[in-house]
Amino acid sequence: MSRVLVTGGSGYVGTHLIAALLRAGRPVRATVRSTAREADLRAAVRRGRADDAGLEVVAADLAADDGWPAAVAGCAEVHHVASPIPVSQPEDPDELIVPAREGTLRVLRAACDAGVRRVVLTSSFAAVGYTPKPGAEFTEDDWTDPDTPGLAPYPRSKTIAERAAWDLMRRDGGDTELVVVNPTFILGPTLTTDLRSSTQLIKAMLDGTMSVAPRRRFGVVDVRDVVDLHLRAMAAPEAAGKRFLAVADGPALSFLEVAGILRRRLGASRVPTTEAPGDDPPRPVIHNDRARKELRWRPRLAETTIVQTAESLRDLGVWKQHEDVH
Repeated sequence: MSRVLVTGGSGYVGTHLIAALLRAGRPVRATVRSTAREADLRAAVRRGRADDAGLEVVAADLAADDGWPAAVAGCAEVHHVASPIPVSQPEDPDELIVPAREGTLRVLRAACDAGVRRVVLTSSFAAVGYTPKPGAEFTEDDWTDPDTPGLAPYPRSKTIAERAAWDLMRRDGGDTELVVVNPTFILGPTLTTDLRSSTQLIKAMLDGTMSVAPRRRFGVVDVRDVVDLHLRAMAAPEAAGKRFLAVADGPALSFLEVAGILRRRLGASRVPTTEAPGDDPPRPVIHNDRARKELRWRPRLAETTIVQTAESLRDLGVWKQHEDVH
């Protein structure tokens, strides 16, 4: 059985994906920017109840060609998960756009050259629904316009990178297939103590660092359900050449509503109780019908995901619940 390549192996999604593949008996090769991350990656995978004996860790940076031909060699399947996600938006959009686009193309070229059967790419809802639309209702047929006035660098980078990926595969993909997963705001238990942007926001709510909730409305999806969709997208023949939105059932949420769930379910007393001033943004309606119908994907409830995110931060010692509950 050939190894499965997972890029961005030490990340939030990557660690869960590697653990799931290893639990299923699949040997995995994971890329990290530096092998200094290997020990933390293996510890995270073991937290995910997986035996890391079947894991090979190699160094490959999205910003350089070195290492990618060797990384994909002998792999029939590639999950390209690695992507820069900023805590704050850079002043120069190219700081995000160039590595997102060029890194994605670098991995895809290496995969095509090696004759990989299929690449499943993690994109984002940011590439789907960040251009205003009457009714704010979105499916996989929608695209963010990177020239939308006021569009932040992150959604621009995700849109440009995904467009470039589809263009490359149509032009030079050969027999290699591409499938794209477009998650909304990813939450859920973390296997790493190095928190990523979404879990950092939950921690900021819990410890009182976020005193006022940003006025935003967004879909939520569990990191474990993103992984499940990746695996289904890799396995299903009919998924080739398609995008799949990953979002939990039910209405989009606000940060204030997330805070309310944390207060009600876990007694978190330091979460924000007010929302930043301004007009209410539209509450997007994000459809997951394609994933549900074609891949039989069944996501968790958003509230369950939010609670279990906080519980994992508590269990890792990042949030001390006993100091918060009165």
